[in-house]
Amino acid sequence: MAKRSERLLDLMQALRRRRAPVSGQMLAGEMGVSLRSVYRDLATLKSMGAAIDGEPGVGFQLRAEHFLPPLMFSDEELEALVLGLRGLIYGPDSEMAATARDASAKIAAVLPKALRDEMNSIGLFVIPRSGDAPEDRVLGTLRRALREERQVWLAYRDKSGTLSERTVWPVALGYFDRHQTLVAWCTLRQDYRSFRIDGMASVDLLEQPLPEPRRTLFHRWSSARNLPDLT
Repeated sequence: MAKRSERLLDLMQALRRRRAPVSGQMLAGEMGVSLRSVYRDLATLKSMGAAIDGEPGVGFQLRAEHFLPPLMFSDEELEALVLGLRGLIYGPDSEMAATARDASAKIAAVLPKALRDEMNSIGLFVIPRSGDAPEDRVLGTLRRALREERQVWLAYRDKSGTLSERTVWPVALGYFDRHQTLVAWCTLRQDYRSFRIDGMASVDLLEQPLPEPRRTLFHRWSSARNLPDLT
């Protein structure tokens, strides 16, 4: 089932495609959810400012003058946003870099001009990484495993150079200054372990799903280490 945020975006797109009112039942069938979920999502969109007219039994329609309100950020929020995006753009993961560039462009496009100019001139930078990034493909595979909640097979070389093989349940990826690390439940050690990406000799995405939701594994790991709630 799609995440709620994705479902809300899909519902907005379904309304944008239509010039006439559409019934909640038709929207429910198109999106593969219950009628009750459609009504709840419509109420959520209205509370967020979407210009939706209609009611059950009559149909729903997005008003022609609908537009997304300009995004507003405080100076500190804008600095945090820009620094985070620049960190990805100049980081080791080329796929995430391209995504961050797209996200930055989309945000800038809907900002008021004064804030857009401020965003472009913020004096916070990340030093670009030099040279090739052989871990690029590995990071893409691991991010997919996290999204799809699938198990991963690793051939891993530890600090002493010993090579071992194992299946892990990915929990989180950490992007550090000079390396990246996967946090995962290791079926070989029967415990949570951290694996440096540059120590992975081979990585295969398996068809087997995680035995538990990744969120459950993440909270168990973070709670055991008394980490702050990151979700």
